[in-house]
Amino acid sequence: MPAFQHLSVNQLIQLRGATADLQIVDIRDAASFEAGHIDASFNLNNENLAHYIADADMDRPIIVVCYHGMSSQSAASYLNEQGFDNVYSLDGGYSAWHQANA
Repeated sequence: MPAFQHLSVNQLIQLRGATADLQIVDIRDAASFEAGHIDASFNLNNENLAHYIADADMDRPIIVVCYHGMSSQSAASYLNEQGFDNVYSLDGGYSAWHQANA
């Protein structure tokens, strides 16, 4: 099984409607996150990563968001290696989410 799955913006919208317990982590820098992010997402960075992993429910689906969907793939793979079961990388990242006006 692959370390993570790819997720389109439309799939994320559907998943959010069907699953209330999603974890959405945004790995962009703090300024970019503050300028705009997906509702209910958490800004995950090197400083809070260990604490987040220690406290997270690894059975809940987790979606990783970056700028354009490239860095999130490595982060999603890493989270899978740490024990998260249902890991997704958002294709197109926050840029695609923002363009879709979701």
